[in-house]
Amino acid sequence: MSKAPSPGFQPTHVVPRRGLPAWEAPDPARPTVPLDPLLPVELVERRGDWAYVRCSNGWGAWVDGRRLVAVPEDPPATEGAGGTADPLPLLTRAGQALADYRSAVEELAAGTLDGEDFEDRTRGLRLGIVVDGEAMWLYDPEEGRWVYGDGRRLTTYATDREVTGEEDTGHAPTRLVAPEGER
Repeated sequence: MSKAPSPGFQPTHVVPRRGLPAWEAPDPARPTVPLDPLLPVELVERRGDWAYVRCSNGWGAWVDGRRLVAVPEDPPATEGAGGTADPLPLLTRAGQALADYRSAVEELAAGTLDGEDFEDRTRGLRLGIVVDGEAMWLYDPEEGRWVYGDGRRLTTYATDREVTGEEDTGHAPTRLVAPEGER
């Protein structure tokens, strides 16, 4: 496991929608904390089916690399069709989810909330955000997708569900980007 800062973090993959077991070494006998669903990660090294990934906070672990969901090499273009014109509503919702979680954590730490009530208060909260200078990757739980933003526009980067051509979602068509073994 690495706790070193992660300058220049560039997500190359997303953890599958059900999360992903993780290991300290490419050895099934050394499990560690599993990775959260839809967490963006950077693939650092491959050893057969094993993949060493780094998270935006610098933490790293070994995972089954066959299960990682690949994302496009470059963030999508944010000009023209396919982008959501204003990132502020999604940022506001993300800020509220973080504030709700923080409030519950503070109450739990103060002893005014027990573990069961904490679980009830935080159930359904989902938040994911990576900010790297002007670039931002933000999870939109209402749409089940990661979006890329450059400060002006948001564009779908990866999604945890398939979208058919028949749906009118109000944003660019998206698709599940999966490794060969999961197609």
